[in-house]
Amino acid sequence: MNLNLTKPLVFFDLETTGINIATDRIVEISILKVNPDGSEASYTQRVNPIVEIPKEASDIHGITNEELLNEPTFKQIAQEVSDLIKGCDLAGFNSNRFDIPLLAEEMLRSKVDFDMNNRLAIDVQTIFHKKEQRTLSAGYKFYCDKDLENAHSAEADTLATYEILKAQLDKYDDLENDTKTLSEFSTQRKRADFAGFILFDDDEKEIFSFGKYKGKRVTDILDENPGYYNWIQNADFPLYTKKVLTEIKLRGFNNKLF
Repeated sequence: MNLNLTKPLVFFDLETTGINIATDRIVEISILKVNPDGSEASYTQRVNPIVEIPKEASDIHGITNEELLNEPTFKQIAQEVSDLIKGCDLAGFNSNRFDIPLLAEEMLRSKVDFDMNNRLAIDVQTIFHKKEQRTLSAGYKFYCDKDLENAHSAEADTLATYEILKAQLDKYDDLENDTKTLSEFSTQRKRADFAGFILFDDDEKEIFSFGKYKGKRVTDILDENPGYYNWIQNADFPLYTKKVLTEIKLRGFNNKLF
């Protein structure tokens, strides 16, 4: 089944130095851009992370520091990637919890703005887990009846994710072929930031999900304890979390002015 799109949908996958969103780096990015007319464009680039790739990570994706010495840094390709995904919704496998947050960190670290305003996100893994409870390789076999060769290659994983989503739409009659519906179905509890430090309550107001102010509205805490904002900005939180917190603070400041 072809995807019913109103704007381009970018499938992407990252290979990285590890799984810490705030501190790890991209070593390979692969993008498959699917347009509403069905045409496709692909982009794959290895990246010099400028930090040591742990053996545990290399054992998974097979990429070593020596192979990346002559590759560009992410800062050198950040604007190119930003231009490629501009105006697009995003899709991936475990992308809501890992790939999108880590991509956002790399973008912001490179001084290229990134946010999810006016974007939808489809996490094919979440759809898969809600329906079948499997892994990517098993999912590829289950939905597409194919063995996933070169698993943990960003390009192979990206193409497999695209094929799985189309197969999911063919298999499940109750799964609507609509980007917004797929995004909602593949999203867990709604988060204001990617890492889940700031969530939304039942009234769509931002709340902290951690620490002594867990469950408290962000705007209330910023009013009661302005120093908490500075503590988060100076602590080891993801850049995107800090960006969201700043936006909430500025919104409250502007509301007071008017």
